[in-house]
Amino acid sequence: MLNRKNKLLLLKVLSLFSVVRGYNILVIALAQYLASIYILAPDLPLRQVVFDVNLLVIVMASAMVIAAGYIINNFYDAEKDLINKPRKSMLDRLVSQRFKLTTYFVLNFLAVIAASYVSFRAVFFFSSYIFGIWLYSHKLKRVPLLGNFISATLAITPFFVVFVYYKNFENVIFVHAIFLFLLILAREMVKDLENISGDVAQNYSTIPIIYGANISKTIITCLILFTLLPSLLLIFKFDIGYMNFYFIGCIGLLLLFIFLLLKSKNKKDYVWLHNILKLIIVAGVFSILLIDIDLVLNRIL
Repeated sequence: MLNRKNKLLLLKVLSLFSVVRGYNILVIALAQYLASIYILAPDLPLRQVVFDVNLLVIVMASAMVIAAGYIINNFYDAEKDLINKPRKSMLDRLVSQRFKLTTYFVLNFLAVIAASYVSFRAVFFFSSYIFGIWLYSHKLKRVPLLGNFISATLAITPFFVVFVYYKNFENVIFVHAIFLFLLILAREMVKDLENISGDVAQNYSTIPIIYGANISKTIITCLILFTLLPSLLLIFKFDIGYMNFYFIGCIGLLLLFIFLLLKSKNKKDYVWLHNILKLIIVAGVFSILLIDIDLVLNRIL
């Protein structure tokens, strides 16, 4: 049995994990490795990719910057989240704002130090990434549409750094990136619908607040329809192995998403829509394995 002190410590650890969204960071790290193995460097031996120290450092630096980004975003959105996410906010508040900010600076410092092991360009990249996240959290997220666009761009940046590292410029990679970007951008706009109450209370200027929910739904519908184009290209034009079944499933889910979006009326509906897009994104990470299911075994043998 845990005593009161240990229970409080455990709750604080869970609180910090909640603030930095550790589960998201783990998924992103896994996605970086799978993308490197199956998409960005498919011709390199498995061991060379998996045990590449530079790649490990890049993934670790990305994880630390993303964690720090969630902290600074949590810091600026603390009041808004009390309205939009009251239960999560109560857990997050078990860790003081001062400790969060200290952790934010430590994580960013460690990320830059780690990047210096790779190259000066990596230091410049991650320093710019840190600044971009802070600028978004402090100012840009309040700008309608631009804030959504910047948020989606920052979300795919960890994959961009791995892409640059391997210098693979094949068209299939750009099509994958467009699909993911459009999906994340649509998710960001759904979150605006989901968080209207808190945004209004904190004087945020979002598309549903300024132009209304129907205009927001129209933009999201257009984004989802645009997302179907890279899905069809990946199915019919590029060799992506059994991953084409993932994109076939995506098309069905996205059409269902549009139907539910047009019928949505309240926060509960928007939460369901958000979860559908999150499911598609997370499933996409694991579906990378379907590109060549024999790849790992062949390389080991």
